[in-house]
Amino acid sequence: MNEELGPHDALRPLAGIRILDFTRVLSGPYCTALLADLGADVVKIEAAGGEDYRHIGPFRDGESALFQLVNRNKESIVIDLKNDDGLALAIRLAGHADVVVENFRPGVATRLGIGYSTLAASNPGLIYASISGFGQTGPDRELPAFDLIAQAMSGLMVMTGDAAGPPTKVGESVGDLAAGVFCSWAILAALYQRTRTGLGRRIDVSMVDSLIALLPTAIAQWMFGGAPPTRTGNRHPLSTPFGVYAAADGYVVICVLTAPQFAGLSRCLGRPELAADPRYASDELRTSHESELSALIGAWLAPKTVADALVALQTAGVPASRVAEPAEVFSGAHVRERGVLSTVRHGRLGLIPSLEQPVHFAGLARGHQRVAPALDEHRDAVLSRWLGGSPPDPPTLESLGSTP
Repeated sequence: MNEELGPHDALRPLAGIRILDFTRVLSGPYCTALLADLGADVVKIEAAGGEDYRHIGPFRDGESALFQLVNRNKESIVIDLKNDDGLALAIRLAGHADVVVENFRPGVATRLGIGYSTLAASNPGLIYASISGFGQTGPDRELPAFDLIAQAMSGLMVMTGDAAGPPTKVGESVGDLAAGVFCSWAILAALYQRTRTGLGRRIDVSMVDSLIALLPTAIAQWMFGGAPPTRTGNRHPLSTPFGVYAAADGYVVICVLTAPQFAGLSRCLGRPELAADPRYASDELRTSHESELSALIGAWLAPKTVADALVALQTAGVPASRVAEPAEVFSGAHVRERGVLSTVRHGRLGLIPSLEQPVHFAGLARGHQRVAPALDEHRDAVLSRWLGGSPPDPPTLESLGSTP
């Protein structure tokens, strides 16, 4: 490990695992950032101009916030994969890797000479993970993969937004992020299996597949429901009252699923008899009378502040909350106490926020993140650590006995 790392790094679950990262933009870098957070030695391979996210804002002093957030704890080395010597060096590095991650369009990695069969031939324990929009197989595998396309093609957009409005995207690049999370999960499973078999594994992760896997409510409606899944705005498609309601100075989320919770809400509304009304005797029946219940809740909330409404609801045992602004969340007590964000010192920017992976490991301190690397910042350190020194003459494909 490089000299910036301290003794705490030896305690991280993935300490000693080497990952060669050919990814760019979001899905792949998010995957490898999660693994780097856990101590993996992640080396990011970039073209001479740097990967796309270095050039996507918001910026401060020329540094991309997005690049900083999803490339934390990594090292950077520039390799031109279209150059024979560069390709040979990449293949040699892959021979010392535990994991390779790429998110090119299907077939591109093979054409570049870094496909699974090439790299695994001399490293049978290699775990090789590919992230793409539609997977390495299937009728749509050649289509370009953007998060918006993945949301559209997964069915998620049809279920998001107001019932009277158009299909709506989720307010974050959830297709990229879901694929990154599932890919990191798959890599961990493959690493565990390798401890028993000694063999690596080829991993194929699709953004669309990942989003479909996050749709159990919609799939349940499709399986047994009488109507197809569709947009229900801010209310739950199957449970009532379960949604967002307007108070005098903001919005309140109310989540009622059980009979005791509905009884508590009925008392808040000043209508305790509703709990015994046969029209509202089950979650399904309440959903069939959603408009009536929404009107009652709306009339009760209209003169109340969010704070007063929450006191009443929570005292009655009704799950409820305010709708928080993002800036309030990021600088708030929960994030601070849970350590979801930490602070790192950037050489040019000074102290800046950094994301932490969300899971707490007992005995493992948080707050030891490193900033994203400058382009090619770690060439000498990586070649020394992985290959035993920077060779004066880069290896050639002929010397390695490899062909693209």
